[in-house]
Amino acid sequence: MRKESKKFLRDYLNANSPTGFETAGQKIWLEYMKQYIDEYEVDVYGSVVGVINPGQKYKVVIEAHADEIAWFVNYIDEKGYIYVIRNGGSDHQIAPSMRVHLHTPKGKVDGIFGWPAIHVRNKDREPAPSLANLTIDVGAANKKEVLAMGIDVGTVVTFDAEMMELNKKYVVARAIDNRGGGFMIAEVARLLKENKIKLPYTLYVVNAVQEEIGLRGAEMISRRLKPDVAIVTDVTHDTHSPMYDKKTQGDTKCGGGPAVTTGPAVQNNLLNMIIDVAKANKIDIQRQAASRSTGTDTDAFAYSDIGVASALISLPLKYMHTTVETVAYSDIEDCIQLMYHLLCQLEAGHDFRYFK
Repeated sequence: MRKESKKFLRDYLNANSPTGFETAGQKIWLEYMKQYIDEYEVDVYGSVVGVINPGQKYKVVIEAHADEIAWFVNYIDEKGYIYVIRNGGSDHQIAPSMRVHLHTPKGKVDGIFGWPAIHVRNKDREPAPSLANLTIDVGAANKKEVLAMGIDVGTVVTFDAEMMELNKKYVVARAIDNRGGGFMIAEVARLLKENKIKLPYTLYVVNAVQEEIGLRGAEMISRRLKPDVAIVTDVTHDTHSPMYDKKTQGDTKCGGGPAVTTGPAVQNNLLNMIIDVAKANKIDIQRQAASRSTGTDTDAFAYSDIGVASALISLPLKYMHTTVETVAYSDIEDCIQLMYHLLCQLEAGHDFRYFK
């Protein structure tokens, strides 16, 4: 990976962009994108759209979501301890002893999820972490002191964890789900620009908000853009890591290449084109099945308006919704190349209908 791209990846992954408060990450993403797009727009909730070759009748989207899981302050007791509720699919089991940032109008406040020592817990009736007993300590003696810091009910909280590498082969960070996708679609835009590819259609490079609470940003932006084709990228589980059952959760792994999904929301002719492009360019892919929804922004685009030919290309990931989400550099590069070659092959006006 080139030096400039890796710096962008690190800066972007280290940004705090919780659901509903994605601005910090979106600004980093847009600043990088400006050199590779013709124009851009930002909607009222913060989804960002980079536009390449504007004004064409045929419209194609490549999309990722920008938000990460987080917490909201829900209650502050008189001793100054803070209780939280989830913002997205935050995991209560990983919270004890984690460092956090509380994002206030006055700036970031550092805090910790405290937990009693092993010596004082009853091993026969040991409490499990839950929203009822998780508390954040910001070093305050009482509620008044907490409020004076700018913390109140509704303050958003994110884990304090920055990007690292494992064995020079893997990226580790919180919020690779799905700023990893945001990085990849930005790199696709870079390749199109650097290789001077003239697309016969308008390409919208979309970084949408609020996926973690129900695909909300994609719902809004799909209705606004009304594309003909949508290629969505997100993460999927590495089921070769411990405690997974491949019989029920599928067979995908980091280093095995992009995963492509078959399911009702995925348009089969578009899926077949992706598979053919992968074969033609010697890109290894993995296969997944979705029995109903994909659980990603693919669903929002597929069923938007009169229906959009949509497909899902997923980045295999270990330890989803933790502070140590892990992906392989090789998979990142293969996802980028698959989307890039697909866009180069796609023709304006391509009709994906099964029959006419």
